[in-house]
Amino acid sequence: MEKVAIKIPEDFILGAALSAWQSEGWSGKKDTQDSYLDLWYKENKNVWHNGYGPAVATDFRNRFKEDVALMKEIGLTHFRTSINWSRFLTDYETATVDEEYANYIDDVINELIDNGIEPMICLEHYELPAKLLEEYGGWASKHVLELFVKYAEKVFDRYGDRVKHWFTFNEPVVVQTRVYLDAIRWPFEQNTKKWMQWNYHKGLATARVVQLFKEKDLKAKHGAKIGVILNPEVTYARSSAPHDQKAAEMYDLFFNRTFLDPAIKGEYPKQLFDLMDKHGITFDYTEEELSIIKNNTVDYVGINLYFPHRVQARTSAWNEAIPFHPSYYYEKFDMPGKKMNPYRGWEIYPQIMYDMAMRMKEEYGNIEWFIAENGMGVENEKRFKNESNIIQDDYRIEFIAEHLKWLLKAVKEGANCTGYMLWAFSDNVSPMNAFKNRYGLVEIDLEDNRNRHLKKSAYWYQQIIKEREFLALDDDICK
Repeated sequence: MEKVAIKIPEDFILGAALSAWQSEGWSGKKDTQDSYLDLWYKENKNVWHNGYGPAVATDFRNRFKEDVALMKEIGLTHFRTSINWSRFLTDYETATVDEEYANYIDDVINELIDNGIEPMICLEHYELPAKLLEEYGGWASKHVLELFVKYAEKVFDRYGDRVKHWFTFNEPVVVQTRVYLDAIRWPFEQNTKKWMQWNYHKGLATARVVQLFKEKDLKAKHGAKIGVILNPEVTYARSSAPHDQKAAEMYDLFFNRTFLDPAIKGEYPKQLFDLMDKHGITFDYTEEELSIIKNNTVDYVGINLYFPHRVQARTSAWNEAIPFHPSYYYEKFDMPGKKMNPYRGWEIYPQIMYDMAMRMKEEYGNIEWFIAENGMGVENEKRFKNESNIIQDDYRIEFIAEHLKWLLKAVKEGANCTGYMLWAFSDNVSPMNAFKNRYGLVEIDLEDNRNRHLKKSAYWYQQIIKEREFLALDDDICK
């Protein structure tokens, strides 16, 4: 197939992301500062690939200057990471700041700015303090919500003069879905109502932190914005038949609109309340809380997109002996002939970028948003090294180019998407998969002291950032 040149708008962000827990390592961490991920790793280490986990990760904590220099070399305009809530404080009740860790965050932010890279900071990327999970049940507790707001205030006061991009959560649906809905991660408790309560409290926490952000007037004082990073899965029905369309609608309601609607529209869908009541899983709430959500919507949204989600109407009866699960209304559809990333088990379908963009334009008021994560994880990348010891990850270049092509088509058609952040800047630890699937522009060589090496994709990304143009497959979508 022929290739076509795609232009990148001059003001379009091209950056990369990496979270705190997936990169920092435990250097300097106190024994009382475990996060949920740290505790999971300690309690269930055997499920993490080759035993790698957050203990060392990429050692970003000690090597961030080296990494920021590589970001500058690549030409990243922005870098998104998180502050580890469990490590930022020594006392979560009083929000007592750990000065050693806070100074490290100061240094990271300053190093990024000094190198012309805009920091984008997330307050929680699965880093719920383990102590708050053990003592209060984590996000099932309104007290934990209050402690999160206290933590956010300390962070705003410390870094609000320099950081212009703030986010409450990254993928707020994930932890409780794996733990309480599907019970496939430690501590393995199937409890659908608790799942929904976590969903709600994270939505309310976003509104409360937006409210705090407004009170501190960070937009007027420093030109800052605040949002949330969500991972709605673009959901396609097996067919145009009403029963399949209904299945897709229900999946979208429970997993996507449960976060998109309150964050952007300031309200939950009535249909969601009806179904929660029907199945006995309604979260505990007050009218005052719903009012806070209504009046404190986000400035913009980060969207993580990797793959499509395909569903169909159920083909078997529901087992009434088990607790309610949203799959009461749908089941997954395995579409024949789909293109796959065989290492991650995810479908590759770049059109999700365009379809999500059109949805944001048509259903969510064309609010400002950007791709906060998109990328391709591949196993055993060392086999693709050339004689110069550079990983020839042409598959990643094609993946990025095709997704960017569809995204920029939407931008051309008026979608208010302002950027693309690749997952990830470097290889990093993922839940359970650890370093098995590599996502980075930069290789982390575990067999050589975690030394860093740019991959072919890093040089390609460097080129397109500089030239504001790239080649993609010419399949007529851009004509």
